[in-house]
Amino acid sequence: MATQRDYHTIREIFRRFHDHEPEPKGELEHVNAFTLLVAVVLSAQATDAGVNKATRSLFKVADTPQKMLDLGEAGLVEHIRTIGLYRNKAKNVIRLSRILAEVYGGEVPSSRAALQSLPGVGRKTANVVLNMWFHYPAQAVDTHIFRVGNRTGIAAGKDVDAVERAIEDNIPVEFQQHAHHWLILHGRYTCKARKPLCGTCLIRDLCPYEEKTL
Repeated sequence: MATQRDYHTIREIFRRFHDHEPEPKGELEHVNAFTLLVAVVLSAQATDAGVNKATRSLFKVADTPQKMLDLGEAGLVEHIRTIGLYRNKAKNVIRLSRILAEVYGGEVPSSRAALQSLPGVGRKTANVVLNMWFHYPAQAVDTHIFRVGNRTGIAAGKDVDAVERAIEDNIPVEFQQHAHHWLILHGRYTCKARKPLCGTCLIRDLCPYEEKTL
């Protein structure tokens, strides 16, 4: 694990990320807050591409909590059976749809605590929704962010909570909104787990990772 970098280095790293991709976007397809929430719940231990393939037809018929309830668990399963853990995920999506319909008037709440009270929604899922839909600078730490944060020293930490706090504490405020997406995309396409593409990395001269592949 790399030691924490100084403010000026972190600022330069994110300046480069910004110049390369000023408005990074999440890759889960959605049409509203509800479909984003469902997509993120379905994405646990699955790829975004796999989730998108399943939800394109699903969201055409069930893009609100009530429509999801009308579709029913069996109908939902038919759409998502290509996704890992689909039976348990279907149960959670139906349960959270019922709560949203009955308690929140069909709306997705913008509170982390309220989101985390929903079936199948943990802190990471809540943070993705808060960031992508409500534009709150929440940091959803997945395996990519955990890896990049520690390799580069941008946000070093022994667990996801520590890395989340490090991002919030160390990354300049003007980069907080998009930090989560820049780090995920960097980890997904450049700073890969087994064979990082250090030769094409935007920040290789600022990265202390000792096992660079050049």
